[in-house]
Order: sequence, then structure tokens, then C-alpha cells
Amino acid sequence: MKTKSFKKNKINVITLGCSKNIYDSEVLMGQLRANKFDVTHESTDDDSGIVIINTCGFIDNAKQESIDTILEFAQAKEAGKIDKLIVTGCLSERYKPELSKEIKNVDEFFGTRDLPLLLKSLGADYKHELIGERLLTTPKHFAYLKISEGCDRPCSFCAIPLMRGTHISTPIEDLVTQAKTLAAKGVKELILIAQDLTYYGLDIYKKRNLSELLKNLSDVKGIDWIRLHYAFPSGFPMDILDVMNERENICKYLDMPLQHISDNMLKSMRRGTTRQKTNDLISEIRSKVPGIALRTSLIAGYPGETVEDFEEMKNWVQESRFDRLGIFTYSHEENTHAYSLEDNISDDVKRERCAEIMAIQQTISSEINEEKIGKTFKVLFDRKEGGYFVGRTEFDSPEVDNEVLLEAKDNYVRIGDFADIKITEASDFDLFGIPSK
Repeated sequence: MKTKSFKKNKINVITLGCSKNIYDSEVLMGQLRANKFDVTHESTDDDSGIVIINTCGFIDNAKQESIDTILEFAQAKEAGKIDKLIVTGCLSERYKPELSKEIKNVDEFFGTRDLPLLLKSLGADYKHELIGERLLTTPKHFAYLKISEGCDRPCSFCAIPLMRGTHISTPIEDLVTQAKTLAAKGVKELILIAQDLTYYGLDIYKKRNLSELLKNLSDVKGIDWIRLHYAFPSGFPMDILDVMNERENICKYLDMPLQHISDNMLKSMRRGTTRQKTNDLISEIRSKVPGIALRTSLIAGYPGETVEDFEEMKNWVQESRFDRLGIFTYSHEENTHAYSLEDNISDDVKRERCAEIMAIQQTISSEINEEKIGKTFKVLFDRKEGGYFVGRTEFDSPEVDNEVLLEAKDNYVRIGDFADIKITEASDFDLFGIPSK
């Protein structure tokens, strides 16, 4: 028996995981809207007849969150609260046989590149002409721009190639079309995402062509900031730094996951680099682009990580003084190269090592922030929250980096606008300021 009325033609899309999944959900919703569906994103109204869950399957915690979400909506379908449940994305790509066997209330499972099939299952057509047409789930002034899909890197710990396939670059002209469409809708900041930005173009242009893409995107009117996420250190194309210096609307910001610094770990991880090469690259980047904000991510507790390996990474983090840093506990992933190794570091030790690294980074972040007191920065304001207008400098990406807080009781800025803010106070991960006069 139905316990709640719902709209059979209304679709609620649930997104789990990273920014690439956000992008995919936005494209999906754009296609659904073009096919005359009433579509919402993560609605709490409980009036949708169809629910589509875009899953993440990257590491254990993300997989568990995806499974829990599927089970929650499977129970809702059992109770008659929704009519149809569809699962797509990375977890579905990787574990479709197991999921379909264990969770019976899901109508269909689709992989990461099955959008046309998913639409067909709903009686909808995939509209090829909708390049750049998306329903944004981010604030309207910034958007993610996925420049390629998949990955050809051989990293031992990573299951992304199993879920996303091999690297496929999107042509420059298509990305420029998308950027123009987004700019026309009021988007001011483009955040470029891929599994590996620096590999861009090798498949279709036979060379690393990120610098050419950046030049073309930089020319799009209305785009004030372009931000680079997920650059790979091996084979890093140095010419993108020249473009960063030449173009004012390319943020002096680079997210480059380095994962470790011990040569033993880097070799086992199949990263294609060494400690010396990594340090040389960091030095050259900082030399070529003075003031650049470097963000990295690391892994603690990779199989065989000795106390000496970890101490080496700790000391290196202290010496390198990254502007932003995150660290993850190693997740033992089936069918990866590292899965043949013994996962011999306990979860407690992994967590302790993460905490030690983040304690170091907290001090570094605090010291870097203190140096900004008295200086003025161009700030893009994202939202109002808890008595403050909350924004970011060009050195900060949304969700993961520092924020600038402006007291709302004494000041006013429009969300989505830029303002020059003089920093008056600093904490470990936030800055406080007043309008510059």
C-alpha cells in the first residue's frame, strides 16, 4: 500500500562522492529537464516518484556511504514511498553484479559511461546537442568543468581506472562552448577537474595540451577565475605555469596530490617519480609562479609503510610548508596492484599517522594565515552563514580550503560578487576581514 503520494514524473537525483560526480549529476539533470522531466537535486520533499543515486566507490568510507544510501531508498521503495530506484556511478560500475544480487529493490544499475542507456530506461532520449547544458547544483557563480574522463596512470592503490575507464579528453572547442554557456548563466569561476589534468590532450592532440586549453578558456568573457584541480607530478607540463603568469584570471593555485615522499613508498605506489624529482618540481613551480598556493593530498598506512617512511613524510611536510594539505588512510581495494600486498598497518595506526600529519599542517596553516593579517585580497563570496558572509581568495577552493569571514551585522556584500577585503584576524584555517577602503 502506498503510504505517501508522489509525482511519477518527478526525479530526485542524489549525488555522493567527488566533484566529478557532481558534474555528472548536473549533466544528467540537464538531459532529464530537456526530456520534460521534473527534476530536483537531493530534495527532502519526498514527493518524487523516481530516485537516481549517483554513487561513489573510491575508498571504504565512500563505498559504505553509497551502500547505506541505496539501502535507505530501497526500503523507501519497499514501503511504497517511491516508484522506481536507479543506481549509477562508480560503485555501480565496479560492483554491479554483487549489488544487483544483494539489493533486490533497485530497478536498474548503470555505470559511469551509461548515461544514454539510463535515459533510455526512463523513456528519454540522449540529446547530443546539449553541450554545456547542465542544472548546476553549486552556487550559480562557480561551476566544475570536467575536461577529461578516466585515467591511464598505473598507481597501485587506485581503483579509479576500474570505475572510470581509460583517459578520454574532451575537445577544446566543446569545453569552450561549455564555458561560454556557464558564463552566460552568471558563472564567474571555473574549477577544472579530471583524474589527471596534466594528461589532457595526449589522446586527441598527441601532446599535453592543457596550456592551450587554458588560453582558450581564459578568453571567455565573464570568467574571472579558473582554478586547477588534480595535477599529476610525473610528466608535469611546465608551460601551464607560463600561462598562469600571463593570464590574470587563472588562479595562482594548484591541487597536486603527491601521496607520499619516501622513495620506497613512491616506487611501490607506482607513481613514476622520486623524492628528489618531487622536491625539484615543487621548487620550480614556486620559482616560476611566486606566491602560488599549493594543495596536496597524502596517504597514511600504505602496505609496508615503515616508521622510518612515515617519519620521512612527516619531516617533509614540515619542510615543504604546503598551503593546503589533506591526508587519507590507505584503503585496500580489490583488483588494484596493491591488493596483492599485505595490508599490514592497523586502522588505529593509520588514523594516528593522519592525525600527526594534520597537527603539523594545522600549525603551518596558522602561521601562513597570520602572515596575511593587514594585507588585502580579492574575495569571492559564496554564502551567508552564522552571522558572516563567507568567501574565498584565489588561493582557496570551495569546500576543502580556507575561508574569509566578513561580519554581516556591520557589512553587506552580494553573494556571488567579488570584494576587496583587508584581513584583520586569522585562525588555523580561516581569515577574518573588513572591506578595504
